[in-house]
Amino acid sequence: MSNAVSMVIITAATIVLVLVASNYAYQVLERQRGASEFDAVKKSFIAFDDAVRDVALDEHGSRSAHFTIRYGMLEVVPNSLPLNVTVNEYSDVSYSDNVGYVRYTLPSDYVNLGSNYKEYLLGDDKTVINSTTEDLACALIDQESSQIRLTFYYRVRILGPNIVQVNGSTVGYIEILIIKLTASQHSIYKGDFDLTAKNVDITTESFGPYDAYDQITVNVTLGDASTSVNMNLNVKGQVNYVVFNFVIAEISVSV
Repeated sequence: MSNAVSMVIITAATIVLVLVASNYAYQVLERQRGASEFDAVKKSFIAFDDAVRDVALDEHGSRSAHFTIRYGMLEVVPNSLPLNVTVNEYSDVSYSDNVGYVRYTLPSDYVNLGSNYKEYLLGDDKTVINSTTEDLACALIDQESSQIRLTFYYRVRILGPNIVQVNGSTVGYIEILIIKLTASQHSIYKGDFDLTAKNVDITTESFGPYDAYDQITVNVTLGDASTSVNMNLNVKGQVNYVVFNFVIAEISVSV
């Protein structure tokens, strides 16, 4: 009887240990899979940025990037970020609209970066840039409560002045590029899918000509963030007039 009882106890203990070990191994495997998905999604967002930039100035152009999402989810949120562009020196030069963003969310059970974590996969915290070498896109990774988020959106790029002689006068053209992400509705996606960026419209809103100042300041507010850039209009000689061209590329995001 003693041997039989001992065998039962040993067998039961072994089964419990196997179950505990199996459960632990499963949890570890799931965390590894979730972390691998997060790394893959970051690469997909970089590919999607390439797709958007390729079609931004290609009217009716379309490109896509592949996503595989099983542990998190992808949201396409249209018309949710207020965008305002103003120029200090010219009160009637402005642009206002609401733009969209794309967000990937993953429970921190799979990837825990720590509270108040913040990192930019693409771009930085500026809302406006005046260089062709900086990323026009922003991809912000942060942790809020029990979730890791990767939020993808576009800021404003200002280029110029492009100096042109017109009827004996020197005109400086300032190009302000705005990529507006949009969608038919707020959508959530999981699984294997291609996220498509399609150029549905390109419009240009022009302001001027105005008498040129030596320097101008352009302010851009995007959501809760706001930054400014200063531009010298006389880097190539005396500029008599200035013209502002807002180039708005509307990009539809869908699956």
